[in-house]
Amino acid sequence: MTRIRTPLSTPSRLTASLALLALLSGCGSAGLSTDTAQPQAEVPAEYRDWFGWRPEAEIGGDDWQQINRAQEFIAEGRHAEAIERLEPLMARHIPPAYYEMAKLHDAGQGVERDPAEAARLYGRAIERPSTIRGQASLNLAELYLAGDGVEQDERLAFLLLDQAVKEGVERAEPRLAALLAEGGEQIGPDPERAQRLYERAAGRDEPNALEALAEAHGPGGWLETDPQRARDYATRLGRVLETRAEGGDTGAMRRLAGLYAPDGLLDDRPELRQEWLVRAADAGDEDALGHAGTALLRGGDPRQGMQLLEEAAGRGDVDAMTRLGQALLDPDLGPTRPADATRWLEAAVEAGSVDAMVLLGAALLEEAEEQARLMDEPVPADQPGAALAANALATPPEVARAIELLEQAAEQDAPLALAHLGALYLDDGLVPSQPWLAVDYLERGHELGHPWATQQLGAAYLEGRGVPADGRRGEALLIEAAEQGQASALRLLGDAYLEGEAIPFNPVRGEALLEQAVEAGDSAALTALGEAYLTGPLEEQPQRGRALLEQAAHAGDAYAMVVLGRAYREGSVLPRDLDEASHWLSRARDAGHASAEEAMVGVNRERGAQGDINALIAAAEEGHPGAMADLGRAFRDGEGVQANPEASRAWLERAANAGHTGARAEVGEMLLESDPERGLTLLQGAAEAGHDGARLRLGEALLRGEHLEQDAEQGVATLRPVAEAGNPHAARLLGQAYLEGNGVEADPAQAAEWLDQAAQSGDLSSRANLGRILLRGEEGMPEDIERGQALLTEAADEGHPGAQATLGREYLHGERLERDSRRGADYLLQAARQGHSSARLALAEAYLEANGLESANREQALLWLEEVMEADSDMALETLHDLLSDDLAAAQ
Repeated sequence: MTRIRTPLSTPSRLTASLALLALLSGCGSAGLSTDTAQPQAEVPAEYRDWFGWRPEAEIGGDDWQQINRAQEFIAEGRHAEAIERLEPLMARHIPPAYYEMAKLHDAGQGVERDPAEAARLYGRAIERPSTIRGQASLNLAELYLAGDGVEQDERLAFLLLDQAVKEGVERAEPRLAALLAEGGEQIGPDPERAQRLYERAAGRDEPNALEALAEAHGPGGWLETDPQRARDYATRLGRVLETRAEGGDTGAMRRLAGLYAPDGLLDDRPELRQEWLVRAADAGDEDALGHAGTALLRGGDPRQGMQLLEEAAGRGDVDAMTRLGQALLDPDLGPTRPADATRWLEAAVEAGSVDAMVLLGAALLEEAEEQARLMDEPVPADQPGAALAANALATPPEVARAIELLEQAAEQDAPLALAHLGALYLDDGLVPSQPWLAVDYLERGHELGHPWATQQLGAAYLEGRGVPADGRRGEALLIEAAEQGQASALRLLGDAYLEGEAIPFNPVRGEALLEQAVEAGDSAALTALGEAYLTGPLEEQPQRGRALLEQAAHAGDAYAMVVLGRAYREGSVLPRDLDEASHWLSRARDAGHASAEEAMVGVNRERGAQGDINALIAAAEEGHPGAMADLGRAFRDGEGVQANPEASRAWLERAANAGHTGARAEVGEMLLESDPERGLTLLQGAAEAGHDGARLRLGEALLRGEHLEQDAEQGVATLRPVAEAGNPHAARLLGQAYLEGNGVEADPAQAAEWLDQAAQSGDLSSRANLGRILLRGEEGMPEDIERGQALLTEAADEGHPGAQATLGREYLHGERLERDSRRGADYLLQAARQGHSSARLALAEAYLEANGLESANREQALLWLEEVMEADSDMALETLHDLLSDDLAAAQ
């Protein structure tokens, strides 16, 4: 097999050598391509041996015999014997021996696959010209294009492909053309040369070239758009593939099917697509059977598609198992079969399908959520802890299995699995929320490019959940998700612009984004935009708002129904219509929306207040717990019906027995006076169901021993979660308990913390109490005059008489605060007008002292003050104020 080569004449060889040397030294600007094209790259110095001119390798006849024999061994699978033949030839630097050994390492035949070693051997194979230089250059170029075993390098790949083309390797032409068609980071585009290369290959009916030219002349292609030429190339491709398919080439059959797909180069022909896929399957291509089933599902014949998928799955096609499991869960394809779907998806999971892990995990989570929704006793939306407890009892195996599957997929960087896990741990439904963990999953999903993960991450940054709030970062992520096709990201961003909290208020931008989301099919955007037109902040457009909300409601959006019901009930934007309100709120309640019941109760109460008490009674008699409770309150307060304590208690009792938490709390408090044991039981039941009012009343009763045996320790334990949830009254009671050591060990620091929380939440008594303690350094707390004065001033300015009295005395005495008689008199006067006894005493004492009667009896002073105030309170207090604030009078 000695290669016979016609030698160049001496002048021609010398000319070629000089030109190549000029290129390699960097003096020339021409690339290695034989085409007249602009230069694409220069040869890096360390690779010049791969491209430089050198004498052709001397390969003798015996060498070729050894190489041919090695090739025969490889074809027979006798790789060890082939390697034994090749190694001596490599020791003598025979290029074809390097090439054959490189292919073994590239394919992992007879040795463990090692693309880095393959690249080294291909490089040795092309250092000297030989018959295999072009093919070895092509194979090495593929490794550099893919970054497989070597660092990705488009420039070097270009040079290698160019050399392969020059060496006459026809398969390299479409590969080089693909690189030049649109260019890359290192190689600029050269569409003219790419077209020439493709057309040369197309002239040989090379399918890849025909396909590339058809796409290039099509819409959005890199060549001039020419539908007729695109069609001609696609038609030629179809004929070539059909000829090969008729010869039994199953790959050609599958490519033919692709030509007739909805996004194929020829017409969308489901029957032809199905025909070729089935033929490929019949010819032994097991993957084609599954693809044929999928094509039938999409083509409108789900029954036949399911049959083919099931057949393919039964033959062990893992992708078919996955697609079949997914199809069996899709209600659009017929009655769902969850058990069969789970069986096939579990089989695919067992075979290692990451897609099946994600599909099954998501399906199990959806099943668990549906079970939670269908529980007999719905869990209020504002009680996530109760929801978690209920769901944990209902579906722990499904949830645990779902998490296991999704985490397995996440370990393999499945972006959808990461997005599902992020959603799971952001919510407080099926598992306790763990926002920081959720964000970690979402960050990974975002980095892998999944738009849903990007959207959720953007929302987390807007809300400050799991990450510090960062409106700009959230905005950028939502924009990115929207650009990737997430319509709901447009809605979230539009909502954020209208809220103006996480990012600056921009109603124009918000409206535009919500409109885009509506156009993209996001039904929740209909509701958001409609609500904004009805209740703000957009300019009021009642008719447009109503139309959008009705569209969303008819699409099943329960919140849209609630918004419509409230709007008709309130009558501020839409005409007041309680019938319409009832209609929409009833639908929302039936759809399971948590706030619909409360809104419906409001409608019924208004009906009762308007004299239509029968509507409320009818709802209550039908067993609606909220209506029972509301009817009981109506009888209690005389709203829409004559007050009737007995009827009130009866209806509230019925509501409590029906499980209405608020009614339990109200009846329990009512019964503490007459039936403490039962009252306590009801309060405990309401408290365990999460009713903060019941917890507060129960904790206070236990703490103080009111109507039941005192248990201060249990009272503190009952109040703590309410206080931690932000209730100022519970925080005040806890602070007082820690001050007094009631039920807990006295702890001034904790007392200050709880009282401060209550004060910050707006509880005036806590502000006044904490301010007094800090100002005077009482109850074991260190003195903090500045903080104490600030708290007292806040409480006094909001009308708290105790704070006014304390400040009045302090400003008059001038011991802790700088003496200010007028300001002190002002505060004392304000407190005295509210009947504060110590303020009155302080006024009397100050008046007597100002008149030189320091030793006067305090009781006499109070009697005198009472007489003065009874005669004319306002005039007496004003007179006292003027006397006390008059420096001359005070000096006398």
